[in-house]
Amino acid sequence: MALKKFKFNVNAVDNYARLGLIETHRGNIDTPAFMPVGTQGTVKATFIEDIIKTGSQIILGNTYHLMIRPGLKRIKSAGGLHEFMNCSLPILTDSGGFQVMSLSKLNKIDREKGVIFQSHVDGKKIILSPEESIKIQKGLNSDIVMVMDECPKKTIDYKIIKNSMELSLYWALRSKKAFGNISHKGLFGIVQGGLYKDLRLKSLNELIKIDFNGYAIGGLAVGETQKQMFRVLDDLKVYMPKDKPRYLMGVGTPSDILGAVKRGIDMFDCVLPTRSGRTGLAFTWNGRINIRNAKYKTDNKPLNENTNKFNLNRFSKNYINHLFNCNEILASMILTLHNINFYQELMTEIRKHIKNGTYDKFHDKYINKL
Repeated sequence: MALKKFKFNVNAVDNYARLGLIETHRGNIDTPAFMPVGTQGTVKATFIEDIIKTGSQIILGNTYHLMIRPGLKRIKSAGGLHEFMNCSLPILTDSGGFQVMSLSKLNKIDREKGVIFQSHVDGKKIILSPEESIKIQKGLNSDIVMVMDECPKKTIDYKIIKNSMELSLYWALRSKKAFGNISHKGLFGIVQGGLYKDLRLKSLNELIKIDFNGYAIGGLAVGETQKQMFRVLDDLKVYMPKDKPRYLMGVGTPSDILGAVKRGIDMFDCVLPTRSGRTGLAFTWNGRINIRNAKYKTDNKPLNENTNKFNLNRFSKNYINHLFNCNEILASMILTLHNINFYQELMTEIRKHIKNGTYDKFHDKYINKL
């Protein structure tokens, strides 16, 4: 029996903000959507069943980490990444380019061979080409596959960024050929070009010619200001295909998301809610809270009085503060789940206000608060 085709529809717009639906054979994804990050086959400190209960409809995995540990062979022997980690949700996998830049000892970038680097785990030499990245992602059996791109370290050097963008376009074309025709999966191109409008538009236009199921914006959330990031999105928002999902990679804070949705972005991922949950930072509708702060030792109110999921409102700030100060694992579990649940509450409210035509008012209320 043929699997359901990958499909995307925009169902409502409020200025540039879009309410949409991605359809996959594993389930539908309401957009704007936030994808919790399950880098190594797990969303840290949580059970996947609880991630689903937060309202999460898709998670992210990473080619770089999974090919190093536990390796594609082990995951394929389990039937693929979904079976390996017991996840029924759709999974998007990043191509690994960013992690090569940020984690490994990069030896060489070769136009034809790809990236030649040493694993950050054991120092083993690895060659990752666009074709190999796609092969690994197909082996993982992810539902949305990302092309391999080159992610230069932070720079404003126009020539370096231009050369990197052009290399990424070449690799995107090779990624598309390696992916082939798989109608039930999505392949996304990645727009590069740093902070330069002309490079971003050239990247986008060339990717549109290649034709992808969706278009991601990469090379942001790497040290630029929020104002600079929003300016890049403003430069692109009129030119992005209206009938394809738009994914801002690695972003971000709640205010980043609010501003990006206002500029037409549909999909987000970030380690922030989980990483912060492990270090004592909670996201709430009244702003961020460092639960380790001594003032919470006498605060017997919950972080979110209005949620009844997972009985999270039964845990007082006083108690969570105690758990963190005692280095108890339960502290990370409670706060991680709280943060992911908050992010999904935020996305639900965003979608509601786009549907009602009140998104700008909602944006203005919270953009400087969250």
